[in-house]
Amino acid sequence: MTRGEVYQRLELAWWRQLGLTLAPLLLACLFFKASEPGIMALLLFAMGAGSLLISVRTHGVYKRALETTRTHLDTAQEPAAWLNLAAVRRIAFLAASTPAWFAAIGVLFSLHAALVFLLAFASIGLLFLYRIPRLVPPQPAA
Repeated sequence: MTRGEVYQRLELAWWRQLGLTLAPLLLACLFFKASEPGIMALLLFAMGAGSLLISVRTHGVYKRALETTRTHLDTAQEPAAWLNLAAVRRIAFLAASTPAWFAAIGVLFSLHAALVFLLAFASIGLLFLYRIPRLVPPQPAA
């Protein structure tokens, strides 16, 4: 598989994850009507906001895997580095999606729309961190 095909598959996986992240939220918003919010709604918002901290650790692991992939370009270890990057990225996708999933559950408990949007946009912002940049082969030491 060429490097361009790998980029294309990883880009498609990103779009697929964006859909999987937002689909439960959109379905919950379409099929459930808001009533009087309770303490459970605020608790779900707090848990969703707290789940942002999970992504701090996964982002560090992702950046290290990205750097490893960059250093292994044009070597025999390149296919294994791409596979490792994809595996690390899948775990990071799950961590990035949790705020939106908490928002979807919060809709069931009448979480205010502004808080739902905050959690959804937080997930979208986190997902943007995991887009694959165009990797440049390492420069030789001067």
